[in-house]
Amino acid sequence: MSEDNSPPRTFKGLLRWATTPPQAWGVYLLAIILVWLLSFYAGTLKPKKTPDASPPPVTAPRS
Repeated sequence: MSEDNSPPRTFKGLLRWATTPPQAWGVYLLAIILVWLLSFYAGTLKPKKTPDASPPPVTAPRS
């Protein structure tokens, strides 16, 4: 059995790994797909209709 003396992974180390050329393409594509999926999901949501949200009745102007 061997002991692993490597330092614990940090956010800075993960960021450094994600910005190296081969991984950067994957991270970029993953981010584009995630943004597209979130915007697609938000576009499919229906707004809630409340009774107070209806516009007031139209009246003829009085002079």
